[in-house]
Amino acid sequence: MDSSFEYLVTQLPPMLDTLERWVNHDSPTFDKAPVDALGLQIADAFAGLGASVESHPQSEYGDHLRVDWGQGDRQILLLGHFDTVWPVGETARRPFTVRDGKASGPGINDMKAGILIGLYALQALVDTAQTPAHRLVYVLTSDEENGSLSSRELIEIEARRSDYALVLEPTRYGSLITWRKGVGRFNIETTGVAAHSGVDPEKGVSAVEEMAHQILRLQAMSDLASGTTVNVGVVGGGRLVNVVPASAKAECDLRVMTVAEGERMERAILGLTPVLEGTTIKVSGGINRPPFEESEAGLALFERARAIGARLGLEIDKTGTGGGSDGNLTAALGVPTLDGLGVVGEGSHALHEQILIDSLPQRAALLTELVLDLGQP
Repeated sequence: MDSSFEYLVTQLPPMLDTLERWVNHDSPTFDKAPVDALGLQIADAFAGLGASVESHPQSEYGDHLRVDWGQGDRQILLLGHFDTVWPVGETARRPFTVRDGKASGPGINDMKAGILIGLYALQALVDTAQTPAHRLVYVLTSDEENGSLSSRELIEIEARRSDYALVLEPTRYGSLITWRKGVGRFNIETTGVAAHSGVDPEKGVSAVEEMAHQILRLQAMSDLASGTTVNVGVVGGGRLVNVVPASAKAECDLRVMTVAEGERMERAILGLTPVLEGTTIKVSGGINRPPFEESEAGLALFERARAIGARLGLEIDKTGTGGGSDGNLTAALGVPTLDGLGVVGEGSHALHEQILIDSLPQRAALLTELVLDLGQP
């Protein structure tokens, strides 16, 4: 058994104490003050291990953190986010709870436990006096749940400096993630001609009816066999029930497996044209997370992790998912990327969100041994 795992098992009580503090601190993406307050706690924890912590101030979102530990010109990038989908007050309603070998609470799986694993992997290196060949750079962000709009540039800058990118998002039932679909977001607006729906409806042209045609077009673009999915998830239109509606709006989500398919679908959606005479359509948006395509370099990284897992008594497989992460950004730059290095759990974004407590030292040991192994031939 690796020394890092033996050490980390002894650290489970303080791991849970730290996780409880973080989980019981609300950090919704769009509420800067509480997100910044949690960021300070996380920054202090890394600084306490001798890491250099830089804050990257933001006006709309919480400030991002860049954590630097180690020496040398080569670096490994570790990615995580401390924003959640849950509003202020959610932790008061559903605080951190431990029961039957599981811990639950808002944001615990996605992904406060992942950042904790990153922290304790570093602590294991410090306390067992092990030094990886690479400098470790953590980029911990506050806006991942909204598409990493303000953190993308920072992530990409550090990715270009890195030999590898390791993503601390939760594992998929113990499996590591070697591919993710690309994500696109689009806004559709239709306009028509208003009229009284009872007196002279023939003088109107319904923007809602036009939107209905467009929704059917969009939904028909899905192709499950190729992994392409289109979902119109938000729709609104009209002003009063007795008025032929002159405007309507919708929001559309796109998921694709490959860059080529993303480009094709982006052209198709942006190129939508009206069906009804007298209406107009405006479409904006595009691919905001490129596909994380499975690659030879990424699979080689996975094989290293799988071999380490075997030493730790962990059976590790690979998988992919339709959900995006910041790993999409690093993989698209050609950086060997391995995702799902976080905790074993389930229920992200759901009321039953929970983790397996025993997986905390296991996954922290896996990460510790992996960063050590990546310096070897």
